[in-house]
Amino acid sequence: MLMTKKILLVSAAIIAAIGVMAIAGVDWDQTLKVEESLPIHTVSITMSSSRPGCESTDTCYVPPQITLPSGGVVTWINDDSAFHTVTSGYYGKSDGLFDSGQLEPAQRFSYTFEDTGTFHYFCKLHPWMEGKAIVR
Repeated sequence: MLMTKKILLVSAAIIAAIGVMAIAGVDWDQTLKVEESLPIHTVSITMSSSRPGCESTDTCYVPPQITLPSGGVVTWINDDSAFHTVTSGYYGKSDGLFDSGQLEPAQRFSYTFEDTGTFHYFCKLHPWMEGKAIVR
């Protein structure tokens, strides 16, 4: 009997919450579309990218170029056995937008791109490593 009352109370609370949202004019379709359009994009810092050569095959950061909507998130994962950074700008000319600091193997770094444009990034420790995020 006690379990039935709890179920009824929880059910009533859920129905009330849905009613409040309906009165407030929540657009469920629009809410779902926004969540679906902003996935987290993943970029791998590949194994052996700490050695020159990956730049000739575009395999230092994979993918080397990523396109995402404004407000989208990119997460870089250090899949190499060496330390790396993800720093905005060009080697020797950081623009100060973001910097992961030194990433140990298996460590991650995420950044949310709010503004549109083309954003270049590189590894401070390995000058041949370059990538690009295009935000629309």
